[in-house]
Amino acid sequence: MFDTLSEETQLVIVVIGIALLFFIVRWNSGRNKRKLYDRDKRDFRKNYFKKSKERTKK
Repeated sequence: MFDTLSEETQLVIVVIGIALLFFIVRWNSGRNKRKLYDRDKRDFRKNYFKKSKERTKK
């Protein structure tokens, strides 16, 4: 697939791909962290029952 491109171009594409994946993983980690820390007092039992009540209302 990359045979037609020069070695420098292949290297640039690989570096950009790795950087893109790195930033996607960082963004997802931050999003997951916000989800965990924005819960009410981080009490699993309360949050579980609260979410289950919200699901049954819909």
